[in-house]
Amino acid sequence: MSIPLLVEIVHSLSQEAWTERNRAAFETLFGSPGGRYPKQSLKAVTLRAPEMTGDSGVPFAAYIHPQNPASGPYSGLSFVMFPVPERPCLIGMVVGTQGLAPDEAILGRPGHARKTQAICSWLNQKYGCGRFIAWAIQDPTRTDLPVPENVAKRWPEYKSVFDRYGKEIYALYCPTDDRTGTEAALTAFLDLLFEERGYQPIAGAQASYQSIRTEWFNYLMPSVDNAQVAELLATRRYVIIQGPPGTGKTMMATELLHTTYSGRGRSIQFHPNTTYENFIGGLAPATSTTGDLGFRFTPVPGFLMEAAARALKDTSSHYLLHIDEINRADLSKILGEAIFLLEPTASNREINLPYDFGEPFHRTFFIPNNLHIVGTMNSADRSIAIVDVAVRRRFAFVSLWPRMSVVEQFGCVTMQKAFRDLISIFIEHAAEDAFPLVPGHSYFLEPDEERAKRSLRVNLAPLLEEYLAQGYIGGFAEPIRGYLQELRSL
Repeated sequence: MSIPLLVEIVHSLSQEAWTERNRAAFETLFGSPGGRYPKQSLKAVTLRAPEMTGDSGVPFAAYIHPQNPASGPYSGLSFVMFPVPERPCLIGMVVGTQGLAPDEAILGRPGHARKTQAICSWLNQKYGCGRFIAWAIQDPTRTDLPVPENVAKRWPEYKSVFDRYGKEIYALYCPTDDRTGTEAALTAFLDLLFEERGYQPIAGAQASYQSIRTEWFNYLMPSVDNAQVAELLATRRYVIIQGPPGTGKTMMATELLHTTYSGRGRSIQFHPNTTYENFIGGLAPATSTTGDLGFRFTPVPGFLMEAAARALKDTSSHYLLHIDEINRADLSKILGEAIFLLEPTASNREINLPYDFGEPFHRTFFIPNNLHIVGTMNSADRSIAIVDVAVRRRFAFVSLWPRMSVVEQFGCVTMQKAFRDLISIFIEHAAEDAFPLVPGHSYFLEPDEERAKRSLRVNLAPLLEEYLAQGYIGGFAEPIRGYLQELRSL
């Protein structure tokens, strides 16, 4: 009955006996049979729920670090409920007004911010019903930044809370009439609070803990399947699949080509020397039986023009051009004026060509509506990347992340453990620019134990060593070095 008592407090619309009711609910959280957390976890938090009347301040009930004094301002991370008149309590994760200590290590770790954002994304998606009901800041340590004005204005009922604690709140949930959503938010935030302090729910609550954690955890690295990309291609026509190495981007594209498009299409690969002439078309030498030099230049269609011509041969079916490693070339230069054609919502666009390329385009090129383009882009390759805003606007981007379900299906026990350990390091410690470097599941699919150990040493370890050498993961180099030492000991 522990969490339901908190739900009742949130939705009671009353501050009567505020301290007493919160104390009763707090005590039910610990120990079996009805609690959720072990009794020893009482060492991790203490309750602060003062009675406030009139203009004495903004009322709250906070679960704070026990090193704080019994009264007055406190510091560190906390879970807080803010009651307001005629509305359910605002639920949030808050930094005390006295600063980050003693939780500066938790609050400053990228993983904590990443988890609160994932929880809020999950709450919005599952319980928002099209409404914005949860928000989290990018960096919880930025107590100089208030809740953004455009966010706070969505919930004017809580203006007093935002005015007083807007700089300290770093994640929040605005309850609706759906008490199921309130229970989910309370549970997820409290589980995170205790997890960060080193405690998990008791055995009887483990199933609930794992179920909720799995749901919001999916928003850390959301999965995308072939059907979703196929649907996006059908509506947007031009899609780029991006992600870390080893996540199956090329495999997904080739599977789409052979299944959804029934083989109607082709695959090409970009590289730094790919040119406009290669992709659109241009002059190329051709052998000739006349002339003193023995050769002449003639217009030759490029990959895109060839694909467009093949698509025109049967406009009743779609044709797919798969461009592998699309970020290995400067797409803006390669497209040239043909970027004008890559507008998924516009039709009948044409460009004039400098030469006559023969049937079916001659000197006027267009992209038929049944031609789709899918590119694959390695987010770990920082040598060349698509940065042109005009290009980005014309493609829909989807991210492909490592999937534990694939490793559990094909990888042995050693592979599964190695995958979990490495994913955990990246989630907890990688900054936003380094997070897309997390190696994909293809590095962990060996079913044989002995071959798995060798594969980790000769395939995965060199990749991580290269990351270290290039300075890509300098912010969490030591955890990676420790992981590498464990791999070498296998």
